[in-house]
Amino acid sequence: MMKLQPIRIDARDRWNASLAAMPYAHVLQTWEWGDFKAATTGWQPDRIAFMNKGSVIAMAQILTRREGPFKIMYVPKGPVLDYNHDILRRSVLEEIKRYAHDNGAIFIKIDPDVTIGLGIPGEPDAFDIPPRVQIQEEFQLAGFHYSAEQIQFRNSVIIDLRKPEDDLLMAMKQKTRYNVRLGPNKKGVEIRRGTLDDLDILYELYEETAERDNFIIRPLDYYRKAWGDFMKAGLAQPFIAEYKGMALAHVIIFGFGRRAWYFYGASSERERNRMPTYALQWEAIKWAKSQRMQVYDFWGAPDDFSNPEDPLQGVYRFKSGFGGTVVRRIGAWDNPARPPLYKANTRLMPVVLGAMETAAQLRNRRQPDTQGAA
Repeated sequence: MMKLQPIRIDARDRWNASLAAMPYAHVLQTWEWGDFKAATTGWQPDRIAFMNKGSVIAMAQILTRREGPFKIMYVPKGPVLDYNHDILRRSVLEEIKRYAHDNGAIFIKIDPDVTIGLGIPGEPDAFDIPPRVQIQEEFQLAGFHYSAEQIQFRNSVIIDLRKPEDDLLMAMKQKTRYNVRLGPNKKGVEIRRGTLDDLDILYELYEETAERDNFIIRPLDYYRKAWGDFMKAGLAQPFIAEYKGMALAHVIIFGFGRRAWYFYGASSERERNRMPTYALQWEAIKWAKSQRMQVYDFWGAPDDFSNPEDPLQGVYRFKSGFGGTVVRRIGAWDNPARPPLYKANTRLMPVVLGAMETAAQLRNRRQPDTQGAA
């Protein structure tokens, strides 16, 4: 094992700067995400950097919450480290386990953003990445097990933004490329960047989408933090599609380090024939590229691509039209710090983990921004 020195970082700029330089950095590990979860859902962040020879070589923002007499922990899209370094991987796992046990948790859930395969299983171009698949065996040997309660999307579709814009367009399916150009060129759709002054408009569209697609959303004040605080920090950018000054749809893109994520979106029933969602995505992709980001993550694809009943099949068809690559990730894993309590609590686990709202609303709501766009 590698000798690591865990230290707490209590300064936002230091945390985010160190995180941005790490492999597998994710916006759900940023200082702002921890503050957001603390303010809205009661999760308390502890920001741990693992030092070796004076350098930060791994990081974990660990969220802790009490559920009755129990304490549960979660590392959203972390820990963050170089997962190609086998000794480092194993050493950080041991530190994470020690932290959970020493701080009285029943269990700790980790969810590193590690890709273990590309493409849809069963299709000719699909393949697994053997060294990454090996990590699953390491997790098991370290006392972790694949969680029955997945909080984030396990699979997604990504676009390589290092390619020229013309190549990105040519990689799209013909119908998608046509619809990208249709709204602005023939349907009078205009796309603009949203600002803090647009929060009410963003929420009105989101509220309309929720009513149409029958999912529950929170009051506006929640989204003032979910969207507004990240916009203030330079970590989120809305795009609004309009026709003759009337807002038709929006997407909200989160960005950190070299990656952009399509987290939120909504659309109105008005003027749907103008296909605003396609033009919105293209503008968001071009913006992310202009910010020198390397990856655009569509944030979500089916768990089971062969199952026509998977709720993400419809939005996957929309996303796949943009010519990206399917990525299959390792998913969330639990380590029972106190096995008897963890086992006894298994019956209550769905209720307990229902509080883990980091991205569960996104997972459960069928991503309404693309409904009707396929």
